[in-house]
Amino acid sequence: MSSPAMAARLLRRFSSAASSPPCSQPWLFIGLGNPGEKYKHTRHNVGFDMIDAFARSQGIPMTTVHCKALFGEGMVEGVPVLLAKPQTYMNLSGESTGPLAAYYKLPLNRVLVMYDDTDLPCGVLRLQPKGGHARHNGLKNVIYHFRGNREFSRLRIGIGRPPGQMDPKAFLLQPFNKTARERIDSAVEESVDILRTVLLQGLTEAARLYNTEQKYKHLRVEKAPCDF
Repeated sequence: MSSPAMAARLLRRFSSAASSPPCSQPWLFIGLGNPGEKYKHTRHNVGFDMIDAFARSQGIPMTTVHCKALFGEGMVEGVPVLLAKPQTYMNLSGESTGPLAAYYKLPLNRVLVMYDDTDLPCGVLRLQPKGGHARHNGLKNVIYHFRGNREFSRLRIGIGRPPGQMDPKAFLLQPFNKTARERIDSAVEESVDILRTVLLQGLTEAARLYNTEQKYKHLRVEKAPCDF
């Protein structure tokens, strides 16, 4: 668990940046998922997968517990970044994300949340500056703890729809098949480049560069859902 000394150190380090021009303000990247081996690499945990991939690529350890999240902090070419994986379970994600944003006094336009989306084809990514929750309970709870404010960015990763009459909850908590896992792994690696672009060039430019390409990505491969 994080100590008061660690928390004070982090706050000192980033509080000055929070009052600086936007280019030097920290970004807070949050991946949504469920803690524990039982849920590792399931469909509902792709937000965790994206945070882990980005942390590995930038050499940022995710070994601290802070505001009910596994937490890491680092710099990417001079831009401070905070990484978090809430450990509150998906449907209570806001209990971590709300306090994190408040603790570092970040405007919500410096917060980016990553999560699974059944409305997108398997492995397709979509970057947005704001939006609703689209029936995603984790995101719904995040919005609730942001006092109803939806002005934070999102990076969605498509997991496809449940096949047939399959229970959507069961679908979310099961692993991908081999083909779908390969698509998801490829998309997770792509997300690293997207996140770096957000940090270095801004959200608008990152969305311009990647969203059109992602929109048609699923048409270039054989159609197959993320099912069994």
